[in-house]
Amino acid sequence: MRRGVLAPSKCRLTLRPYESESGVVSALDREGNNMIIRRPSQERGHVQHGWLDTYHTFSFADYYDPEHMGFRDLRVINEDRVQPGRGFATHAHNDMEIITYVLDGALDHKDSIGNGSTIRPGDVQRMTAGTGVTHSEYNHSTSDPVHLLQIWILPERNGLQPGYEQRLFPDAEKHNALRLIASRQGREGSVAIHQDVDLSAAVLDAGAQVTHRLRPERHAWVQVARGRVRLNDHGLDAGDGAAVSGKSTLTIVGVEPAEILLFDLR
Repeated sequence: MRRGVLAPSKCRLTLRPYESESGVVSALDREGNNMIIRRPSQERGHVQHGWLDTYHTFSFADYYDPEHMGFRDLRVINEDRVQPGRGFATHAHNDMEIITYVLDGALDHKDSIGNGSTIRPGDVQRMTAGTGVTHSEYNHSTSDPVHLLQIWILPERNGLQPGYEQRLFPDAEKHNALRLIASRQGREGSVAIHQDVDLSAAVLDAGAQVTHRLRPERHAWVQVARGRVRLNDHGLDAGDGAAVSGKSTLTIVGVEPAEILLFDLR
């Protein structure tokens, strides 16, 4: 199955926090209704294609786990490493908000709605697949791999007009601070997505701390892109994620220099 193509039964399934198709909640850590559930890096789906080394936080393509179908409207977090001179041939998407976040290297993008760009560290690309988009992604370097996170968020409705946006968020704006990089209204210069999700990023020094407050009935997902952090009383390493429900305050401390993404979800 090509990258980015999900079987229909897997693509549209939306579950409550960490609920399986059988309705059984897989809670690794819970206190009443308060839960922080760690998704360890080493338990993710992993595929080594030679030119592509990829880890899937949630079910994707040939990796299927009914206990990990997504979290709220967050459907995909793939951590990809693309070898020099290789990439993804033209392929199709529809009815998904797709965010690309490059950690190292440079990824060239071309699509069927007339966009061509290079995504580098600090850039955030948003593509609304809507009624249908084809695109390709390629690493033109002759020596350096590309390390990136690709994120899929379920849109607020199907059949949207396809769209594209790319903005730079320098590390200085994320240094020991949560910088909003994507939101429904495009607040604070963030890219605009068609869903009630706020996505923030932070680059933390060892010992630095950031705090995020969740409104009632909101949930969060924390993804560690690199380094090590503590989320409230829970240690998270590079590649780990954590689902959060029933908490009003999240405190994230850099155990070592780290980069994290924080999703605030309905």
